[in-house]
Amino acid sequence: MAKTLFDKVWDSHVVHNVEDGPQVVYIDRHYIHEVTSPQAFNGLRSRGIPVFRPKQTIATADHNVPTKDQHLPIKDALSKHQVDTLIKNCDEFGVELYGLGHPFQGIVHVIGPELGITQPGMTMVCGDSHTSTHGAFGAIAFGIGTSEVEQVLATQCILQNKPKSMKIEINGQLKPGVLSKDIILYIISKISTSGGTGHFVEFCGDTIEALSMEARMTICNMSIEMGARGGMIAPDETTYAYIKGREFAPKGEEYDKMVEKWKGLKTDEGAQFDLAYSFDAADIDPMITYGTNPGMGIGINDNVPNPNGNATDNFKKSLDYMGLEAGQKLIGKKVDYVFIGSCTNSRIEDLRLVADLVKGRKKADHIEAWIVPGSKQVEQQAIAEGLDVILKEAGFELREPGCSACLAMNEDKVPAGAYCVSTSNRNFEGRQGPGARTMLASPLSAAATAINGYISDARELMN
Repeated sequence: MAKTLFDKVWDSHVVHNVEDGPQVVYIDRHYIHEVTSPQAFNGLRSRGIPVFRPKQTIATADHNVPTKDQHLPIKDALSKHQVDTLIKNCDEFGVELYGLGHPFQGIVHVIGPELGITQPGMTMVCGDSHTSTHGAFGAIAFGIGTSEVEQVLATQCILQNKPKSMKIEINGQLKPGVLSKDIILYIISKISTSGGTGHFVEFCGDTIEALSMEARMTICNMSIEMGARGGMIAPDETTYAYIKGREFAPKGEEYDKMVEKWKGLKTDEGAQFDLAYSFDAADIDPMITYGTNPGMGIGINDNVPNPNGNATDNFKKSLDYMGLEAGQKLIGKKVDYVFIGSCTNSRIEDLRLVADLVKGRKKADHIEAWIVPGSKQVEQQAIAEGLDVILKEAGFELREPGCSACLAMNEDKVPAGAYCVSTSNRNFEGRQGPGARTMLASPLSAAATAINGYISDARELMN
């Protein structure tokens, strides 16, 4: 029977079927951080249970950490407590921790792939919704709740109902200046933030195949924003080349054996999906959001939709929060902050794109522009390539690794009423700070906005 990529990986990890209930699914890799793990460890401690397979659990500190002066004690008491608790728990239960000061520290969904821990055909979970990022490698990766974190720590398995399958196919050549962030924002704007509910999505088509691994990770990262359980992309030569030589990747003959195995991780001809969509890459322009969920996106030169008297209360509430009007153009609108970072767009490719655009230019004086690398390795590579000098000369602040202004759990907050063009993944009310107004966009659009001081089409600045 023809199988989808999702079916192949899922079915090979089912260890037990509960009659009239969920399946017991084995988990290959478990990522944890300081926010969703404390209660799980407390649960183990109260029952006298060890971590079943500690070598398959990897921890890092990312959500609460400051992105300046990381060598100093954390100032915020709650953040310090959470990071200290993670250190204590990992030490007690024998879990590897890449904490502050470690050369591998960074955002959990950045360090897994760059260290070669994330590999095709795996099942991977984390107490974080954007675990879907790792699906770019042909893995099944999804976010879980705190009680499920405890479940995986205790058993290396999880109880899950098998999701339905969805195919999203994109074919054609992208226009200059259109990035993977624009692809995924475009898709979500078309199928809505609930369009993928109950499904696991496979992204395919020649547009996807032409993307780098970093770009594929951006797309799978935001599959959760369409309501999907996760997203995945079949591994290919681009995937194998990215993995080869990384710290924890297979080496030598073992690598060659694994590549041969990974080559079977693709959807069979004739396999059926529960739902399918198809898009033309030529229809996609640089995107930006205008509202308070990722599905409220438009082409950067388009107008905010005008429902002409048929606006829902949620639509009105969203525009009121954002201080915008139906029918208004966003291009040219003055903004206050630009944030380039998060598990969506903080990899070395993102920093290179920004540096290339801003080289020899200066940001607008009124703009606060933060660039936060996704890991210590990204930070060190940016310095080695001289990107830090280019960014500094352009007036951008290159900070230290962390989730930063993606969410208001640390010191990097956007003030109430201020507008921020952000490369992160969510633009909910208060996501970047109480009253902050977030507009999601690609690294190129964010960089161009910082240079001009207003929402800009990066193509006007590109060589």
